Amino acid sequence: MTIVYLDAYTLNPGDLDWAPLHALGNVQLYDRTAPEQLLERAHHADVILVNKIRMNRELLSQLPNLRYIGVTATGFDIIDVAAARELGITVTNVRGYSTYSVAQLTFALLLELTLHVGRHNDSVHAGDWVRCPDFSYAKSPLIELAGKTLGLVGYGDIGRKVADIGRAMGMNILVNKRHPDAGDGVQYVDIPTLFAQSDVVSLHCPATPENKGFVNAELLKQMKPSAFLLNTSRGALVNEADLAEALNTGVLAGAGIDVLSVEPPSADNPLLTAQNCIITPHIAWASFEARTRLLQLTIENIKAFAAGSPTNVVN
Repeated sequence: MTIVYLDAYTLNPGDLDWAPLHALGNVQLYDRTAPEQLLERAHHADVILVNKIRMNRELLSQLPNLRYIGVTATGFDIIDVAAARELGITVTNVRGYSTYSVAQLTFALLLELTLHVGRHNDSVHAGDWVRCPDFSYAKSPLIELAGKTLGLVGYGDIGRKVADIGRAMGMNILVNKRHPDAGDGVQYVDIPTLFAQSDVVSLHCPATPENKGFVNAELLKQMKPSAFLLNTSRGALVNEADLAEALNTGVLAGAGIDVLSVEPPSADNPLLTAQNCIITPHIAWASFEARTRLLQLTIENIKAFAAGSPTNVVN
């Protein structure tokens, strides 16, 4: 079995062991693959692993040996799954590997927005505390989360874990969900109500053609001017120009963003210069522990396919 991983670097920049993958067959690892290199590198593969490289019908139809695509992520919109199905190619993804890590970064962004740890650390190292006449000072208002309302758009594994952390911090939880479960200690509301009543709105849903850019100027204007928006899900959910305008005009107090509509972003992305907008480079999924689980689960998916009982099939 020939296994080709076309963009292996993000999963393993050098701190994980590839040996269990090599044990499955003839493995060829490429850190990155440019579009013009795709066909040459993939044409002989029985199994392709991919994280962010798109595989459309035209490409798939030129890969006669290909029988399996393992997406080393939860989202699989990079693959034309209908074409893969027609061509007899099994496509799988990996779920649940990054739940704790994404929830952790969600609150790291929120805590930075409410306590400005980085700003205060910079201030201390710049000598401000040494020169201060008082034993304590604050460079910006400090906000306690207890008693605040956390609104969650998306209530899968990650959304539920974020809710757990929010409750532990004394927050009230609102959830937008079509089919609420009874008795789990949250209040279910529609999207406009969630945005209007929440002190923090956090996005944890997949991007679909139906919800692309749904966080727009109209919805943002319904938020409290003291509220924060968090997005550790998908950049396409947010109209970035509208969010930048809202931040720059005081419609809302701040945003914590781990994902953008185009990654890496162009230099003129309006969020890069928006006021009180913290941006991290799509790292919520990328802790050592999460990547270790991702590699293990990817290998298990390949083994299941080879044994004739594929798991986590998305097409």
